Amino acid sequence: MIATKRKMHDISRMKVGIMVNERKPDARAAVRALVNVLLSRKIEVLLHEQAARLIEAKTFYHPHELALQADIIVVLGGDGTMLSSMEKLGNTEKPVAGINIGTLGFLTSCTENELEFFADAILCGDYSTSERTLLHSRIIHTDGHEQEFLALNEVVLARGQTGKLVSLRADINGELLNHYRADGLIVATPTGSTAYSLSAGGPLISPYARVFVITPICPHSLSYRSLVVDDDSHVEIIPEGCAEEPMFFTVDGREIVEIAIGSRISVRKAQRSFNLLRLKNRSFYEALRQKLGWRG
Repeated sequence: MIATKRKMHDISRMKVGIMVNERKPDARAAVRALVNVLLSRKIEVLLHEQAARLIEAKTFYHPHELALQADIIVVLGGDGTMLSSMEKLGNTEKPVAGINIGTLGFLTSCTENELEFFADAILCGDYSTSERTLLHSRIIHTDGHEQEFLALNEVVLARGQTGKLVSLRADINGELLNHYRADGLIVATPTGSTAYSLSAGGPLISPYARVFVITPICPHSLSYRSLVVDDDSHVEIIPEGCAEEPMFFTVDGREIVEIAIGSRISVRKAQRSFNLLRLKNRSFYEALRQKLGWRG
């Protein structure tokens, strides 16, 4: 994860794509305000379908078109909206800026009350991009077919709809790490260390660290702790035992796949990364202080 220097844009040619979580109460007003601010600075606006529908615009673009044509992509919503937008945009290296409709998030660049500041910053190139590691996971099912996913935060294998603990085996680079009895197991990126892994007792990790964290969920033994490994590691998660109910595999909380005994899950660092736009004087550590209420 590398913070790269900002690049100056040719103002006359700058294009900004806009995506939005239309379920947010203030989504319509936020889209309209952002469009007005950008147009007032002669920045061309490309709207995703949901954003266009909110302000009754006739022209809209699919996410892959935004990824190709826009210089910067803006996502209005919160951290969850950023995660789903990452999947929709596909394999793009364009900077993605999150504008939180509410309070500052870990993935977002600013709030809806800072649109003027945001527009001036991108005009001046007064920003950087933070290169975030992605997880590539592959499920090998018992019948031999495979599924592949990308995650920005984490992948999770957890118990199904019963209240029973599940049995899991975790291997690292072909070597046994542990046999777990727990509600499940999380493999998270540094970006995801502030999400599910944190709530399960995992450590906070700088987004620039080149590591993964493996965190058990409500383990049967208090000796089971999170483990931080280098991000060149190959992690395998294998369901064990004779569970009658299937386990569930999730990716950033959005994909849900049933996993049967005999299947296995392979997790590695993805070949591509995700570029978050960061404004001047905004940092991961500031977000920690605000979100976690640190005082001192």
